[in-house]
Amino acid sequence: MELNQYLEVFIEESKEHLQACNEQLLELEKNPQDLSIINEIFRSAHTLKGMSATMGYEDLAGLTHQMENVLDAIRNNRLVTTPEILDVIFMAVDHLEEMVHSIASGGDGKKDVTETVEKLKAIEKGEPLSSTAESEVAATAVMETAKQSTYDEFELTVLKQSMEQGFGVYEIEIGLRQDCLLKAARVYMVFEVLEKIGEVIKATPPVEQLEEEQFDEDFSVTIVSKESPEDIKGKIMKVSEVVKTIVRPLEFDEQNAEAVLDTAHNENEIESEPKPEVPAQSTGTDVPAATEKKSTGKQQGSNKTIRVNIERLDILMNLFEELVIDRGRLEQISKDMENSELTETVERMSRISGDLQNIILNMRMVQVETVFNRFPRMIRQLARDLNKKINLEIVGAETELDRTVIDEIGDPLVHLLRNSVDHGIESPEERRAKGKSEEGTVVLRAFHSGNHVFIEIEDDGAGISREKVLKKAISKGIVTEQAAAGFTDKQAYELILSSGFSTAEKISDISGRGVGLDVVKNTIESLGGTISIDSKENEGTIFSIQLPLTLSIISVMLVEIQKEKFAIPLSSIIETAIIKDSEIMNAHNQKVIDFRGKVVPLLFLKDLFEVPSVPSEDDFHSVIIVRKGDKMAGLIVDSFIGQQEVVLKSLGNYLTNVFAISGATILGDGQVALIVDCNALIK
Repeated sequence: MELNQYLEVFIEESKEHLQACNEQLLELEKNPQDLSIINEIFRSAHTLKGMSATMGYEDLAGLTHQMENVLDAIRNNRLVTTPEILDVIFMAVDHLEEMVHSIASGGDGKKDVTETVEKLKAIEKGEPLSSTAESEVAATAVMETAKQSTYDEFELTVLKQSMEQGFGVYEIEIGLRQDCLLKAARVYMVFEVLEKIGEVIKATPPVEQLEEEQFDEDFSVTIVSKESPEDIKGKIMKVSEVVKTIVRPLEFDEQNAEAVLDTAHNENEIESEPKPEVPAQSTGTDVPAATEKKSTGKQQGSNKTIRVNIERLDILMNLFEELVIDRGRLEQISKDMENSELTETVERMSRISGDLQNIILNMRMVQVETVFNRFPRMIRQLARDLNKKINLEIVGAETELDRTVIDEIGDPLVHLLRNSVDHGIESPEERRAKGKSEEGTVVLRAFHSGNHVFIEIEDDGAGISREKVLKKAISKGIVTEQAAAGFTDKQAYELILSSGFSTAEKISDISGRGVGLDVVKNTIESLGGTISIDSKENEGTIFSIQLPLTLSIISVMLVEIQKEKFAIPLSSIIETAIIKDSEIMNAHNQKVIDFRGKVVPLLFLKDLFEVPSVPSEDDFHSVIIVRKGDKMAGLIVDSFIGQQEVVLKSLGNYLTNVFAISGATILGDGQVALIVDCNALIK
């Protein structure tokens, strides 16, 4: 079978299962007694093992198999969850992620994981990983747990009464072929056989998990029957793809009130010989009708969604962008010709293409969870490295963003979170001294507001010291002492976003080796977003990021400067107005106006972009008030054309770093309009 065609699906699904393992392990760390979490992790690990073996990645399958054994021991009460065991499982998941990343990068997925495999084997056997007292206590707990009865009070009563009435009680271990494709069907057939010869008292794993195929190849059943062990074994072995059957008689221990193996009659323990390996076959007669029906139902549910290569969505988006350009052209032609039938047709086409645009944009939307889900593990490790206690809360992970934005936002968020953990949250000792709880809280929050998505990172740490920031900024030459004196608190805090600024007393790998947050700021602004900071000393800090929903199709205000057209993004515009010459004032050699009680500087775009113009004696000026954070500016243009949705196109490699221009668009009349970067103008 040609497996390359399945490689992409394998990589994507492996990443999903490993992420699920990470998330559930973090939950298990908080609730080590919750077996439902163990079952979820086991399910992901088991599926990953099967996929890896099928694709021929033996190292990946081998490590997952050993991890699965440990999880199986925990969920069957042969092991108890300890921090030491969790650390090894976390390490195994890290190795698995590296191997999958290697495969995704064109590698073979091979990695020497012998040390981790040996640790997992030691855990499975109940051996201590080290000579520490904690390990010895854990090992003792494992042995004590293993000695406990696996039957509850009701089951023990049934077993005791059955034995008193002359029935035989047997614990039967059954093994299926490793490559068995319909495990649930085989289990169903085994249970059909057992129910004809006796009464099933208990199954391990439970029946629900067996039906969902949440087990490896082996499972066990406790049965009450009058048939001999040989007959029981013979009937079970007739079920296809069963390769092992061990029948162990049980007796009731009156003193300890528990069911135990009948060790006095070892000759009654019957183990079958494995069947010869033959290719698995699935026929209509092998699978019960009820099982077939259930399987079909699952297939119907799974067909509601399909995986689409992102490159296909990019092609679809590019084609639609061309359609938007042609739509604008048709609207212009219709307006010029004044033909009613053409106008109606174009209006209908505009409505339909608008609906199509919404569908295509929604197809490209991805939940920010895909970025957020990597952070809990990172925070856990940082907290350990820094000897801090930190609780990460994630809110609004279902909030959606365009894929192009999602791809870029991950690294800035990593930097901001590391900054909050390293500089924001204090040590447990400091927090106690301040009357705070030892555990600090970092909240990662996402939500929609209008045509924007906001992502906030909030901590309840030490906050930002205004004096310390201003002192550092003055010493670095970022701001003068005179200017600093007039700064608001918010302006002072945002100085930490300046290039080369760092208040760290010593460089660390965690806080970014002294590199300031200017890299974060630049990345966010390149996405058409903004970042702001609010802080209260000894109470905490909030970093707030505002991002556009999508980058490719944007709403703009078209303006004219002489014969040239420019587009200004609506997301940056507060208001448009007409002002008189008499309203323009001068302050510090800068033309300004009074806008609703605030002094706003004016920029004449014809001068800024050096547009050839004829002197005008007009006393009125068209002005657009734009904003970036809490800063504003007024852009003077010749006239307003109106609002329009346009396709943002890059200027190309030859026109990189053009000041205050973020791209261009093709208008309905075929002209090219440059898109103004308001953030750069205000900066």
